[in-house]
Amino acid sequence: MSDLTCRPPCYVLGLESQIGLGLVRELGRAGIPVIGIALSPDAIGLRSRYLTAGTVLKHPRSDEGLSEIRALGEQYGPGYLLTVSEANTRWLIDHADEMGVIRPLVPSREAFDIVLDKQRTLDAARAVGLTTPASLCPGRWAEVEHLAASFPFPAVLKWSDPNLVAGALSAAGIDMIKAEYVYSAEEFLVAAQRYRPIAVWPLVQEYCPGVGLGQFFFMHNGEAVRRFQHIRIAEWPPEGGFSSVCDAVPLDCQSALQNKSIELLQSIGWEGVAMVEYRYDPASGRALLMEVNGRYWGSFPLAMHCGAGFALLSYGLQGEGRMPTLPLLREDIRCRMVATELKRLVRILFQRNRIRDRTFVAKPFAEIIRFLGDFLRPSVRYYVWSLTDPMPFFQDVRNAVRVR
Repeated sequence: MSDLTCRPPCYVLGLESQIGLGLVRELGRAGIPVIGIALSPDAIGLRSRYLTAGTVLKHPRSDEGLSEIRALGEQYGPGYLLTVSEANTRWLIDHADEMGVIRPLVPSREAFDIVLDKQRTLDAARAVGLTTPASLCPGRWAEVEHLAASFPFPAVLKWSDPNLVAGALSAAGIDMIKAEYVYSAEEFLVAAQRYRPIAVWPLVQEYCPGVGLGQFFFMHNGEAVRRFQHIRIAEWPPEGGFSSVCDAVPLDCQSALQNKSIELLQSIGWEGVAMVEYRYDPASGRALLMEVNGRYWGSFPLAMHCGAGFALLSYGLQGEGRMPTLPLLREDIRCRMVATELKRLVRILFQRNRIRDRTFVAKPFAEIIRFLGDFLRPSVRYYVWSLTDPMPFFQDVRNAVRVR
């Protein structure tokens, strides 16, 4: 076993995105030895200076992969394992006792099953008094036809649990569409017809205007020991998706909603990190729950830059069993992903016909001004770029050029 430091290493599985990179940076900057486990040799996280060691998992989510992870434990010693994706989280939950001296820091199977299922999450939210969009999931074609005649369109079609249906869609040669907008019963029936070969249909959810509001918590023994929240300034795709630009929101805002979010997580029995996501309409002040993400989220770098310390809490509380020392939380930071912003600008300026939400109002001039102005704002940080850790950015550029 290598003599790294007096602290156990933290193994991070999934270094391909800014999420895994953010975990590596937060842990490494705190002096914790980080062993990175990538799924691709081109993973941006493999280039971080904060890695103690890095490797590529040759056989992900398999018995051979378990053997690879056990071998890493023998090489670098007992430690804790964090991961990013839902698929890897599920795999770690299923094989938590087969990792040798490495202990995965994962939620319980029961709680994870609830947050993976959007319908169960919405049911739990309504039970604690949260407002949710009208949502129905047909199980037979007759129910599809009844829903078409009665649902208040427009609506968004999304899969209750994409992981469960992905195999059936692939086998039938049907594309996985994460979010599809339909504006009438006729459009809905056309979309629903696509899924008749597998007799499984997506959740039909009321269209909700507004912007994405994310509330983030670290739950420990049923209590929220850390809170953070952000609002999305720009999203990819432009009509709604994940944040390409987001702002920290002071904790004295939306405090009643935060408490409801915590009540929801308590009712689920959640432990560890979670994101409770809302669609917030500033005009009406209405916030509707969209989903709970039981994993580290796409805008995690903002939380890292603000000193929220969620990775340190996972390592400290779930792993070592002690509360880490955390800095004061900053609430004045904006974080952005420039490459995604450029794609967004191209879509808004030159490909407006590809924006699926027909209610989306494009403001090209305002978008250009905000994009350029953010380079001059001293409080802006970046998802990938870091002056003290630049190599992941250059790997990200190489990856983007290679894809083109």
